Amino acid sequence: MSQKFPIISVVGSSGAGTSTVKHTFEQIFRREGVTAAMIEGDAFHRYNRLEMKAENDARTAAGDYTFSHFSLDANLMAELEEAFRAFGETGRTRTRYYIHNAQEAEEHGAEPGTFTEWSEIGEDCDLLFYEGLHGAVAKDGVNVARYADLKIGVVPVINLEWIQKIHRDHAQRGYSTDAVQDVILRRMHSYTNVICPQFTETDINFQRVPVVDTSNPFVARWIPTADESLVVIRFRNPRGIDFSYLTSMIQGSWMSRANSIVIPGGKLDLAMQLILTPIIERMVTRARRARQA
Repeated sequence: MSQKFPIISVVGSSGAGTSTVKHTFEQIFRREGVTAAMIEGDAFHRYNRLEMKAENDARTAAGDYTFSHFSLDANLMAELEEAFRAFGETGRTRTRYYIHNAQEAEEHGAEPGTFTEWSEIGEDCDLLFYEGLHGAVAKDGVNVARYADLKIGVVPVINLEWIQKIHRDHAQRGYSTDAVQDVILRRMHSYTNVICPQFTETDINFQRVPVVDTSNPFVARWIPTADESLVVIRFRNPRGIDFSYLTSMIQGSWMSRANSIVIPGGKLDLAMQLILTPIIERMVTRARRARQA
């Protein structure tokens, strides 16, 4: 963790909704005048799209049905840990960009499914912001979590997570339901052994819980809306959290445990603004003072 160059890490699996949370952070950064260096977790995949398919085929042929992008060995974990460490110490680090589609290919001048070149980021930035799969890993000799000053988990209940992934992969990638189901099954080993353990490392978890039937996510015709959901917000350390203020400001909210508050799904952005803005403000103020000292 760093006084001068803080790091915020947002962690969630594919389909969890981390991009929505990232958008809220960007709103806070813009309003509060915070300059953030950005890292996307996809940048630290070990293989490009064609290489990943070949590796998947080879693992399957060898009887390994658990290899996926969730797997630690499918990612440059040592390099990700070093990227966090370097920024925390110097305010500079290296990243690249994974190109997902034709639009991004046009923007970056490279083929979809490939990476841009590595480049340095961080100059004149207040903090580093990471969003991806592995930003709170502390496992198998890798400890990314120790370098992050604020770790956020985005954790919908699993059937909702699958519904969101199925609908996204249908719409954006043209995958069939059977193809998405195969990916989900392949990822389950790493989901339980790599993804879930990170949510005990996170400082705040946002878990969306639908209040409509999601018992068979593979036939769900639509994603439950925010108004058809509740969000459980769990604080790892509730000391200093003004729950009375939060429940008075967020209509329909209540405390379910000493470290948890439940809110209507449509109030998630408001809740994040109320909770995260003062945390980020304190973090950045402290960092600026430390750099000037």
